Amino acid sequence: MRIVRALTRRGPVFIAGKLGMHASTVGRVLRRHHTPLLRELDPVTGIRIRAERRSANRYEHEYPGSLIHIDVKKLGRIPDGGGWRLHGRSERPNRKRGQGYDYVHTVIDDHSRVAYAEIHDDEKGVTAAGVLERAIGFYASLGVRVERVISDNAFAYRHSAAFRDVVTQHSIQHRFIRPHCPWTNGKVERLNRTLATEWAYARPWTSNDERRAGLTAWLDYYNLDRAHLGIDGQTPIDRVNNGRGQYI
Repeated sequence: MRIVRALTRRGPVFIAGKLGMHASTVGRVLRRHHTPLLRELDPVTGIRIRAERRSANRYEHEYPGSLIHIDVKKLGRIPDGGGWRLHGRSERPNRKRGQGYDYVHTVIDDHSRVAYAEIHDDEKGVTAAGVLERAIGFYASLGVRVERVISDNAFAYRHSAAFRDVVTQHSIQHRFIRPHCPWTNGKVERLNRTLATEWAYARPWTSNDERRAGLTAWLDYYNLDRAHLGIDGQTPIDRVNNGRGQYI
């Protein structure tokens, strides 16, 4: 069990499915052996790092669309032919520095955990506004009306006229987390860690385009098939009324 945890860096629900056990049993065994929580591990190396703080007030909105969280995950681009994860640091064919970054704009519904994401070349306000507009449309296709959005205090959210216009046009309330308290936007922060572990760094990629192309399939898996411990082992789409029938 601990070997599966070390190799996959996944939670009790996933491990239980692989071993044919109850998730609660897996959780008890991991706790008995003082296995670090996933949030205490580096998502890439699996090495234990300083545990992050958590909000004392944990909450979940009562229905889909009541609140969505939005954020950006920054990823170093992969050179053509693959980077050091594929070839090793000393033998990779393209050692040119300065490949730049991809900015993965992530959105998650607070109640259902249904997620939406897009990859862009920047994190500007206009880009973030476009992501929010399309995310609203995505949730609308599932029969969900977005009422509120919460974000950190990045310039793209706090000071962008384009982002503010989208919020106003859809009559959405925009909330901000307290400065320097990212754990208060914890659901999207957790999504970002899961995205990094299970998609971005899940395997060696031969190019940046290959990794980009893999995001859509991973999001479908996340929304439709991946059981979530935080919602009692359900999949996100199952918490949306007739969501599975409307998911495209």
